[in-house]
Amino acid sequence: MFERFTKDARSAVVDAQLVARDAHSDQIDSRHLLVALAEQNGPARSALADSGLDVADGVRRARASIEAGDALDPAALAAVGIDLDEVTRRTEATFGEGALTRAGRILRGRRKHIPFTPDAKKSLELALREAIRLGSKEIHGGHLLLGLTRGDSPARRILSDVGADLEQVRHLAEGASEAA
Repeated sequence: MFERFTKDARSAVVDAQLVARDAHSDQIDSRHLLVALAEQNGPARSALADSGLDVADGVRRARASIEAGDALDPAALAAVGIDLDEVTRRTEATFGEGALTRAGRILRGRRKHIPFTPDAKKSLELALREAIRLGSKEIHGGHLLLGLTRGDSPARRILSDVGADLEQVRHLAEGASEAA
């Protein structure tokens, strides 16, 4: 599938990895792809800006969401009897404040390849489906944005949270896709 990606789509995928490295993320999810798309000039950024979205604010909030991390869901862990706050307290009592964060960054720094989460993979798959639906032989940034907005994903939720009119974004991205 990657061979069908245009230069801007390939760049977005590569840049998503850079976003993940900058944030010390151990996986690339749809938020990383959204930040990469919104930060580069191309059909996706144009669709977001033309919809009236404050793209810089959207990127800032997406990056904040990534930095806050949500790899460990305290409610889900509590459901299986794990008190995340107690684990953190005991670990920091033994190894010092911020020990878990430092350990995570060391482990992440050793890896060269950052894997994609299932939602990021699904978004890429949906981008391919959008390209096929629109009769395009290539997948460009507009198709990636369509993929991010089609399924339930952290990127879609961020766009909703920043006030994006998702139907308008999709309409504009489709127009950009047909023009490319």
